[in-house]
This record gives sequence, structure tokens and C-alpha cells, in this order.
Amino acid sequence: MPRRGALREGLSHALVGIVAAMSVVAIAPARAAELPRIASINACTDQLLLALADPEQILGLGPYARDTTRSWGAAVAHRYPRLSGEAEDVLVLKPDVVVAGSFTKRATRELLKEHGQNVVTFDVAHSLDEVKAQIRKMGEVTQHPDRAETYISHIDTALARTRQFVAKKHYRVLSVSRRGWVSGSRSLMSSLLAEIGLTNAAGELGLKFGGFASLEAIIKLQPDFIVVSNDSDFAEDEGRAFLLHPALEHFYPPSKRLIVPERLTVCGGPMVADALDRIVSEITRAEREAGTAAPTY
Repeated sequence: MPRRGALREGLSHALVGIVAAMSVVAIAPARAAELPRIASINACTDQLLLALADPEQILGLGPYARDTTRSWGAAVAHRYPRLSGEAEDVLVLKPDVVVAGSFTKRATRELLKEHGQNVVTFDVAHSLDEVKAQIRKMGEVTQHPDRAETYISHIDTALARTRQFVAKKHYRVLSVSRRGWVSGSRSLMSSLLAEIGLTNAAGELGLKFGGFASLEAIIKLQPDFIVVSNDSDFAEDEGRAFLLHPALEHFYPPSKRLIVPERLTVCGGPMVADALDRIVSEITRAEREAGTAAPTY
């Protein structure tokens, strides 16, 4: 009898385990079926969606999602249908939610709404607080708020690490892009520089909110570093040629340039943590190179 009792007890435990396992299997598809199916028609919402949604939730991404220059998620974006950014191909997909940017054509957004689509619009992020708000907003849209908080924690950790690194350096920096465009206080890059304790020299040019600066003005300003998006020596057009001008290269050689790829700062999202770490690594590199050669003014 004891043996039979033990056998019955073992079978009972096994049965409970099987039922529990079957319950988990049953719950997982049910949970997946409850999650919203989402289409994105904006480059920045593409990247937030890729970071926070389950793959099965993503019905399609905007036309620039695969752009390796501007998209942090380009490496995986090819797995999903490429949308035109217009309303027609989105309507065919019949998503539960459409995510778009505030600069997405108003006519497109209104047409989608007229056809009963739930359109959620994301503004451009100009500060770290706005970046965090957008991550949380997409976490709510995808129904993965826990993932959103994890990414925000990564950003906070990277921010603390970067602040500690630059605390005693007091560098003046100037973010310069195509044709001499200088980022002012309303850009995400400038916000990051300020958050970590670096001084944005754009204010000294009278360009509080950003604008074009002449070659002569940038050279005369003499910031410790200029921030640029790449170190390519190929000028595909006149806009890029500005950064390769011999005078600018003389006064701002690699030891005075911080290379922060555009894909890390063009949008607000989880990639901001990578941008902060990149600033640290670039300053470290530039300081090392400056020890061997530095131009004189």
C-alpha cells in the first residue's frame, strides 16, 4: 500500500505539472493575441517600435527604417515590410495602432483617422526628459512598459557614467553638420552635451536655437572639439564638403573631432545610452591623439 500511495502521489504531482505547463502554453498565445498589431510610418517611431515591441506586433516600418546612416535599428528593420509612409499600404494591413511623427504629413494622418485607424503621434525629442517620455509612451502603445523602464534605466546609468568622466574636463564643444549647420539649445545633441557637463559653444555665435555658421566663425571660435557625425574623407556633395575644407581640417584634425554617428542622436530613444558612451570613447581617443600632435592657432 505505501508503494501504491507513493505511486499515486507521484502521478498526482506529475499531473499537476502537466496541467501547469499546458496552462503556460495556453496563456502565451492568448497574451500574444491580445497585444496590439502596429504599423509605423516615421523614422523615429520605427526605432522605438523595434526596441519595444514583440516581432509579431510589427506589421511594417517606414521608408527610412533600413537607412544605416540614420536608423539605429537598420540591422533588423529588413525583417519587416517596408511601407511607403502614405496611408494606402497601411490601410491594407489593418493595424490596431499606427504610430507616426509630428512631421509626418498631416493629410496622411487625417486620412488614416477618417478610415477608423488609431493614430498615435510622437513629437520630436529635444531633451533627455522628452526622450524618456517617448520611450514610456511607446511602452504603453506596445503594452511593454517594463521594457521601457529597462531602457530608461540604461540611459540613466550611461548618463551617470558620462557625467563622472567629464566632470573635471570643462571642454567647450560645437556640434557641426552639413553646410556648417550648428546645433543650438533645442537639439537633442546639444541637450546631451549640456546634461553631461560640456559647454555648447553655439551660444557664443549667437545661435541659441541653431543655425548656419561660416567657416571663419567656426575657426575663430576655437572650441576644444567639434562634434561631427562621421569621419569619412569622401564628399558626396557640397554639404559634406564643408566639413572637409582644408582650413577646417587643419584647425580641427581627428584629435579635435568627436565622431558621434547621426543614427545615435537623430531620434530620441534607447540609442541615447549608446550616444553617451560614444562621447566618452571619442573624448578618450581625441585626448590620446592630441598627446602626439595638436595644431596651433
